[in-house]
Amino acid sequence: MKILSIESSCDETAAAVVEDGRKVLSSVVASQVEEHKLYGGVVPEIASRRHCEAINGVVKETLLQAGLTLSDMDALAVTYAPGLIGALLVGVNFAKGLSMASSLPLIPVHHLRSHIAANYIAHSELEPPFLCLVVSGGHSHIVEVRDYTDMKVIGKTRDDAAGEAFDKAARTMGMPYPGGIHLDKIAEEGNPLAFKLPHPRVEGAPYDFSFSGLKTAVINLIHNAGQKGNTLPVADLSASFRKAVVDSLTDNFIRAAEDTGHHKLVLAGGVSANSLLRARMTEECNKRGWSCYYPPLHLCGDNGAMVGAQAYYEYLAGHIADSTLNAKATMSIE
Repeated sequence: MKILSIESSCDETAAAVVEDGRKVLSSVVASQVEEHKLYGGVVPEIASRRHCEAINGVVKETLLQAGLTLSDMDALAVTYAPGLIGALLVGVNFAKGLSMASSLPLIPVHHLRSHIAANYIAHSELEPPFLCLVVSGGHSHIVEVRDYTDMKVIGKTRDDAAGEAFDKAARTMGMPYPGGIHLDKIAEEGNPLAFKLPHPRVEGAPYDFSFSGLKTAVINLIHNAGQKGNTLPVADLSASFRKAVVDSLTDNFIRAAEDTGHHKLVLAGGVSANSLLRARMTEECNKRGWSCYYPPLHLCGDNGAMVGAQAYYEYLAGHIADSTLNAKATMSIE
């Protein structure tokens, strides 16, 4: 089954052709990073306009690279939630129009489910059930994946997401957008024990995260040093901050796995590209004899291939949209 999938939830206009949920025949991503870098973060109105400009060309290029036409497709898929509402609407309305014109069934796909499905492309042997840590700029969840379309959130952030904390801390240190990537690279050169930073926990909710206090602690350190005319060692501060975030993510995830009896662990989302998080999770799983999976770097960020992968299983579950499909800025992965 060949699915043409579309992704436009934030600042990447993407499309892909995916066969049977596992094989990527083509994938095209038009990134807006350079433009949003001017503002230190994503500007929703600009993102929406750029999606409008790019989406037709991206879809055409995707079909061209696959050597296929729309008539060769068995279905269409589109990210409809969650994300920036204006950006989502561009993809949803384009996909609805394409569905009406081609009479192809339209599959609505949840963005976070897509990130998890990126692992199905990279690891042909991976099947539910498993426990997944979904970490990105806007989300930090521990998800019990019982089946391809049956999921339960057992832990989540109470405030900032891990990716948001990375980006804001990096921006305060003077790094360009997207800050998390730059912070990860610079942290490799620093001492992770140079600064003692808080490791917040949520009382009564051992699997939940809280990164707001940690982010504020780093920002206050930088501002206080600046007011005194001092300069902090950026590499050491980056390494210490990265360690604190990864410690929190890893500790809660491993605790949840031990308590729920899952020995197959999966990472997903943009922050799954973080080198320390990958290393720590691999180390912790190896110590326990567990399996650990994470997507290759090119599938960690937003892309159309992951949408097509999840769409295949949504289709098998009978999840088909009609002309009333609308975008939603927020929606539980459940």
